[in-house]
Amino acid sequence: MARPDLFERIQTLRASADSLRSGAPVQAVGRRDGVRVDVDGHALTSFRGSDYLGLAQQFGVVNALQDAVAREGVNGGAAPAAGGRHALHQALESEAAEWLGHPRALLFSSAYLANLAVQQVLLCEDGDVCAQDQLNHPSLLDATALSGARLRRYPHLDAEGAMRQLKHAAEGAAMLATDAVFCIDGDSAPLRSLTLVARMQEALLCVDDTHGIGVLGEGGRGSVSAAGLGTADVPLQVFALDAALGGSGALVVGDAALLAHLAATARPYLYSPALSPALTAASLEAMRLARRDDWRREKLVELVGVFRSAARGHGLGLMAAETPIQSLSFATDQQAIALAQNLQQAGMWVGTVPASLTGDGAARVRVSLSALHVPAQVQALVDAIARARDGLHAGTLLPAAALA
Repeated sequence: MARPDLFERIQTLRASADSLRSGAPVQAVGRRDGVRVDVDGHALTSFRGSDYLGLAQQFGVVNALQDAVAREGVNGGAAPAAGGRHALHQALESEAAEWLGHPRALLFSSAYLANLAVQQVLLCEDGDVCAQDQLNHPSLLDATALSGARLRRYPHLDAEGAMRQLKHAAEGAAMLATDAVFCIDGDSAPLRSLTLVARMQEALLCVDDTHGIGVLGEGGRGSVSAAGLGTADVPLQVFALDAALGGSGALVVGDAALLAHLAATARPYLYSPALSPALTAASLEAMRLARRDDWRREKLVELVGVFRSAARGHGLGLMAAETPIQSLSFATDQQAIALAQNLQQAGMWVGTVPASLTGDGAARVRVSLSALHVPAQVQALVDAIARARDGLHAGTLLPAAALA
């Protein structure tokens, strides 16, 4: 019997992937200057990053990076198992744990590896199960698949659905994993309800708060703190340092015994190159600024208010979110793509999400706000979206294919 031809399989998979793409080819970003970016040689105002607090190019963060490079070189190189731990790693972990009010933190070179490590180490026996929101980030979903545990997905934001999934998988150790703020629409998980579900079903609750840390809660302590929860309720939190903190890598914070076990046994931690000391120094300085600068969070609240008020005034299809991620719903992928490409011609860069990934069958135009934006830019963006929407309805807006 002939084996499947891998080249034919690749062609099929590529055709399927192309149908999920947001339209135009991936565009090269050149020079960045705050929220201004060069995209394929054109200067645009970007509304599609994750630098929510505007720290990625803040001079203190850049200086910390440059100073560390001068002292330590470009790259630390070695994995922790081969002596790659640096004093700066320990400093970042200690300050993060103290800031967020957890016993311990552990630094990874990416959030993907951090999520993989958590599930690979804890869900390691036959029959173990992980219940997840159906719109969780792919790193959480992939982590379950790669751990070998059973994946049980529940409807978006549905705590009762999570309860049912865990009840139907009553044998084996259990984890309940969720994003705190979801990256498509910026909506928030019902963390207090999920805490009760985890307690009733004897499951460990793990929260990825990449889009909440630095932005939400008192002092930017994130979604778990904003919900009035602590380590006893959420034993493990994961968050990337390349969102609101404008840096690189990721941290896992939480229960001391769990973190010690991760540090001693997690292969994605032990055998991946450690984050370079220079990038660690930059993230440490960014974290200190995020803790101190409440004005950045206050500015975001103002800009979210401007966006949502203006969108409601134009009758745009807003999603239910009060975070810097703001999405607008459109019936088809083609409408969202055409609108985004027309905005790009007008000097504004936004993202799109295909209907197949949103959970409700509608496409999205996705806007991400930064403390570096000013209200006039946000108002101009919403006005431009409304004009393009009207052009779609009137049939005067060029289709995506004509603009590609």
